Amino acid sequence: MKTFVFLFPQFNFSAPKEEAYFKMLSEDELLACRMKETHLRNKDKKSRLSLLLTKSGSHENVSPEKRPSSKTIHITPDMALRWSDSFEEMLSHSDGVEIFTQFLRTEFSEENIEFWLACEDFKTTESATKLLSKAKQIYAVFIDKEAPKEINIDHSTKTAIEKNILQPTHTCFDAAQDKIYSLMKRDCYPRFLTSNIYLTLTKRKGPVTMTRRRSRSFVFNERGEDTAAWL
Repeated sequence: MKTFVFLFPQFNFSAPKEEAYFKMLSEDELLACRMKETHLRNKDKKSRLSLLLTKSGSHENVSPEKRPSSKTIHITPDMALRWSDSFEEMLSHSDGVEIFTQFLRTEFSEENIEFWLACEDFKTTESATKLLSKAKQIYAVFIDKEAPKEINIDHSTKTAIEKNILQPTHTCFDAAQDKIYSLMKRDCYPRFLTSNIYLTLTKRKGPVTMTRRRSRSFVFNERGEDTAAWL
């Protein structure tokens, strides 16, 4: 036996009786309506959460295979070879920065180059209002203890930044930026030069030149004795 639920709208008691009405819903229909409402509410919550994460600059730590593919970059072998001259030379080329970022992503340490780039952009900001806004954003993304891309800096440097961003200047991140720069140059850059990502670019210059070595071979004479000969 099905249970019927009566849903009554608000009545206008001054209206004629013909305008008063009610609707009967069975128990199954009522359950379906409630499930539909719950689904719509959950969908709305997910949409708001996604928008919030986008605005806050949060990043999901996913493997390189799951990340969106980078744009296609055409780099000549000669250009790639220049990057081995120095770390500074590589960072002076936008393509060099892009390839180096791809390498750091494979080591799950791309936050270092992203922080360095954010600081470079921060130092070119002229508006005081934007300077304060960017300082708070850099702190939230890279410095705060719950930052989604927290960089590895010492406690004293972090404490100094916390004070400096209250009234930020163009140099308030310099100490942290120098530490991260030194870390990348000392540890990451040498590994980059021996990585498959970099070697693939430089080896496009041509096939490896094979150097013919002198080898010793044996020639048997009629008497069955072996005679060594250098070729």
